[in-house]
Amino acid sequence: MEEKEMLQGLPENAFRELKEGESYEPMMSAGKQYPEVNGWSVTWGVLMAMLFSAAAAYLGLKVGQVFEAAIPIAIIAVGVSTAAKRSKALGENVIIQSIGACSGAVVAGAIFTLPAIYILQAKYPDMQADFLKIFMASALGGILGILFLIPFRKYFVSEMHGKYPFPEATATTQVLVSGAKGGDQAKPLLLAGVVGGLYDFFVATFGWWNENFTSRVIGWGEVLADKAKLVFKINTSAAVLGLGYIIGLKYALYITLGSLCVWWLIVPGMALIFGDQVLSIGGAEVTTAVGNMSPEAIFKTYARSIGIGGIAMAGIIGIIRSWGIIKNAVGLAAKELKGDKSTESETLRTQRDLSFRFIAIASITALLVTFVFFWLGVMHNLLFAVVAILLVTVIAFLFTTVAANAIAIVGSNPVSGMTLMTLILASVVMAAVGLNGSDGMLAALIMGGVVCTALSMAGCFITDLKIGYWLGTTPKKQQQWKFLGTLVSAATVGGVMMLLNQTYGFDPNQEGHLVAPQANAMAAVIEPMMNGAGAPWLLYGIGALLAIILTWMKIPALAFALGMFIPLELNVPLLVGGAVNWFVTTRSEDKAVNERRGEKGTLIASGFIAGGALMGVVSALLRFGGFNPINESWLANPLSEVCSLIAYILLIAYFIWATKNKKA
Repeated sequence: MEEKEMLQGLPENAFRELKEGESYEPMMSAGKQYPEVNGWSVTWGVLMAMLFSAAAAYLGLKVGQVFEAAIPIAIIAVGVSTAAKRSKALGENVIIQSIGACSGAVVAGAIFTLPAIYILQAKYPDMQADFLKIFMASALGGILGILFLIPFRKYFVSEMHGKYPFPEATATTQVLVSGAKGGDQAKPLLLAGVVGGLYDFFVATFGWWNENFTSRVIGWGEVLADKAKLVFKINTSAAVLGLGYIIGLKYALYITLGSLCVWWLIVPGMALIFGDQVLSIGGAEVTTAVGNMSPEAIFKTYARSIGIGGIAMAGIIGIIRSWGIIKNAVGLAAKELKGDKSTESETLRTQRDLSFRFIAIASITALLVTFVFFWLGVMHNLLFAVVAILLVTVIAFLFTTVAANAIAIVGSNPVSGMTLMTLILASVVMAAVGLNGSDGMLAALIMGGVVCTALSMAGCFITDLKIGYWLGTTPKKQQQWKFLGTLVSAATVGGVMMLLNQTYGFDPNQEGHLVAPQANAMAAVIEPMMNGAGAPWLLYGIGALLAIILTWMKIPALAFALGMFIPLELNVPLLVGGAVNWFVTTRSEDKAVNERRGEKGTLIASGFIAGGALMGVVSALLRFGGFNPINESWLANPLSEVCSLIAYILLIAYFIWATKNKKA
């Protein structure tokens, strides 16, 4: 009977808002027990955490991109459980995915900040990074991210049901469901995964056509870019198209509007206003006049900081608006600490969290350990350690909801932007209390590593919990075993980072070094800050003011600010995907037909994302293994972009056709 229930797949109200009085019943019934945590799921979860932590750290430091591990791990989990002929493996697969997905979160937190210590060692030999510092910063940040997020689980996954698209969680859930259900559910997902995976694989591995189409492909487009600083870009990958479909037209439109505001108004406006001026804002080392910069350089040097300010202010506004939720969570914790708590047996299995008593005690313990680590392991000064722990606690706790919101809306965590803001604040505050120079740089980077990992983990974990909510796993079990995945991933990242530093190095002056672009950016920002220079507060302030105006106009400020921060070429395809979603769900006069096409589209989009993610890892590993047949001169030819546009149009046509084709 239980097998039959799971074969029915997700309920029809899984992705839409619930009507008044309606409730959501997951695939695995709340009133029954299913295999979840056992030797099989924990062993595979730990193996996935180790494997993907090592792979993600290497690839991330090499190219600056940390691939999302959740989807490839879900595919592997389904594959091994099917090969082993395990019955009722859905709950086990969720646990494997949840433990393993710690890898991407911890890696992102670590490699965005901590390699900057090695980079700065060339100038400041007294700055030392060892395994313990890297491990502790990553592990403590991950643990704090888990603990700070749990009180908000019900709000994000249950109370906001159907209001947020959760693109990555949707794709991962569809992969897991297809493994449990098979048949009608698996076939379109598998076919789309093959199509999307091969499409992206041929581009990334063989360079059959350019990854992006830009307005520079034609003569007047080149003139517009050079003279007016106006440029249009679109990434033509299958994975990003699928992401846009799941996000939907509404949020994709706000995100893209934010991007166009930066690229078509602010960037050309700055070039027009400042022209031949060399504009140095906040101590940045700039030697080129604004008018002589490319649109991309203006974006990276100036305009992106407006997006960072917008994200920060949108986050603060979100914190103020959700203050009631925060207060209720703290209130529940206080009641439980006093002994006023309902028995766990009265709570439905699918609603059981770790107790607030445990969360409160564990949070205090983790913060005390972090404080001792700061005091005895990094700063060796009581005052500095007290200031540092207060700053880290406030930023990590308050911006946990921002990270979760970003993942819920766009599937991408702006953790690098929030970490950059953290480093700047840490530098200003620590310098104000007397900690500067190389010691200040080390302290700020370790603090940034803790916060970055906490926010990265919060975004990753809300995805896991949403997957569990849709499928009907036990949240408490996901939460308990997430700690193990975090420790395993932190240890793996620490070892891999030290090995890579000894083998390749991160110093830009060292031949054959790893690029580590985010860490280099962090080092470039923090060094002048700790040596007395300022920060681009004016640009942050403009972004913050814009977020306030958008909120007053009832426009989602976070989605808009995310668009201002994320590059144009990754935002426009979200709008294309959202438009495809609108098209396939509105073309028929029969509402039921539109709903069926929309559901089929979600499967196809999930397949595109899953196939693109998996083949992206394969392609990167092949390249770093020495297999790189890409012809760079062909990619520099405008015809490669024309081919890219033709292939993209054909891909969109296939997507629309497949939603209408019953056999697909």
